[in-house]
Amino acid sequence: MACCLTLWLPFAVHAVSNFRDKCLSFTPEAYIYNSSRHVLEYVAAGTNLTFPDNDPTCARPSQLVAVDLCRVALLIPTSSRSSVIFELWLPEYWSERFLATGNGGIDGCIRYEDLAYTTQNSFAAVGSNNGHNGTTAITMYHNPDIVTDFAWRSLHTITVAGKTLTNLFYDKAYKKSYYLGCSLGGRQGIKAADMFPSDFDGIVAGSPALDFNNLQSWRASFFPITGPANSSGFISEATWSTLIHGEVLNQCDGLDGVFDGIIEDPDLCNFRPEALLCKKNTSTNCLTAAQVEIVRQIFSPLYGENGTLIYPAMQPGSEILASQNLYAGKPFSYSKSWFQYVVYNPSWNASTFNIHDAAVAETLNPSNIRTWPDNLDGFRNRGGKMISYHGGQDNQITSFDTERFYNYFSRATQATSDELDYFFRFFRVPGMFHCNSGPGAWVIGQEGGPGAAGVPFTSAYNVLAAVVRWVENGTAVEDIVGTKFVNDTVSLGVDYQHRHCKYDSSLLDL
Repeated sequence: MACCLTLWLPFAVHAVSNFRDKCLSFTPEAYIYNSSRHVLEYVAAGTNLTFPDNDPTCARPSQLVAVDLCRVALLIPTSSRSSVIFELWLPEYWSERFLATGNGGIDGCIRYEDLAYTTQNSFAAVGSNNGHNGTTAITMYHNPDIVTDFAWRSLHTITVAGKTLTNLFYDKAYKKSYYLGCSLGGRQGIKAADMFPSDFDGIVAGSPALDFNNLQSWRASFFPITGPANSSGFISEATWSTLIHGEVLNQCDGLDGVFDGIIEDPDLCNFRPEALLCKKNTSTNCLTAAQVEIVRQIFSPLYGENGTLIYPAMQPGSEILASQNLYAGKPFSYSKSWFQYVVYNPSWNASTFNIHDAAVAETLNPSNIRTWPDNLDGFRNRGGKMISYHGGQDNQITSFDTERFYNYFSRATQATSDELDYFFRFFRVPGMFHCNSGPGAWVIGQEGGPGAAGVPFTSAYNVLAAVVRWVENGTAVEDIVGTKFVNDTVSLGVDYQHRHCKYDSSLLDL
């Protein structure tokens, strides 16, 4: 064994040296018009990369890298007053697959955990700041070019550039291209399928922030409903997460025949908050009539000035975490920032939000960010495949909206679920919060970090692997097995697993 190791070692060292030299001699800025290089470095497996220049609000100071790779960072102007910063990670051992990652919230934060996850699985992967840095819309004020980058141009720009550089670096063309994103990233994926159907062969679009303008209005509507945290009738986080959540489970947990702390199908949960109304001479462990009405409004759809739907209701079960942000007695930061710097101006007062503001935002629809396509014919006709998923306890984007989109899309295209299955499948994940975590079997390989840790990269357990298999072998999954680890800790072992079934709109007619 020692002999064999001695013979093999020089070849391994030589291979690493060759890859390092290849990386450091690469000149990406020479191939992308008007670009400038920020970073070019060889990164050895096991390196904990640090990002001292990263906006601190992105909360990504470092990232552990699992494989040897070449790291490229460029700035690409998109207009005379806007630009995109992107990173391309090129693993030494490449599967001839290209992948782009998305963003979240209204942020301009590269998801380094997704770059690490996908390069570990041999994708050449790219991510960007989406045209601005940080987690607010401040730089979008009076700059529609940055809004355009945020809405769609950034992802398309880095995809075109990333593919070009990937082909040049490996001296061969990629075979298939993929996209992975959740929340805003889910919206970005569906927008790409609509506007640039040839950008990706396979798309994973999780918990998508569709109908974007109305989503921001829906989120903004909660503060006027709850009132500030110091108001007399304010419902505390503790009350939401214990008393109200307990009653939600009491009414709806057992609808699937199993009492497990998870609402399997929130569509079936017709929550009645009046069950918590204080009885005469009782004032503890109950709600006042005004508080019951607050809860009722939160779990009701939001309608506009002409009676049309702005956004569907929040699904019951989400209150555990939604009480920490949407119902926290203060403006929701993303909505506030969007209205102040894109819709109106910095003097706009979030406490005054009303449905007229929603109409203004939807009419403005900057850079056509809404994202509500009535067909994806270009993507479908070239053989594109898309999987969407949404957590049943999402605390930031109601899962009812993705169901609404799927049902709308089915009607608009006059396609049954069986016909949509050819290229678009939607999976509901009971017990998942926003994109990750929760009491359910939420680990499905949907993102880097805990979202993929501990599960194999196979189509049965991993949604990205599922879309790869669908694209490359023509085999689609009917369900995805989600995994729940004990205390969400891989080293403690699997708590349980659960099959998440494909959504079928035809069941609504039964």
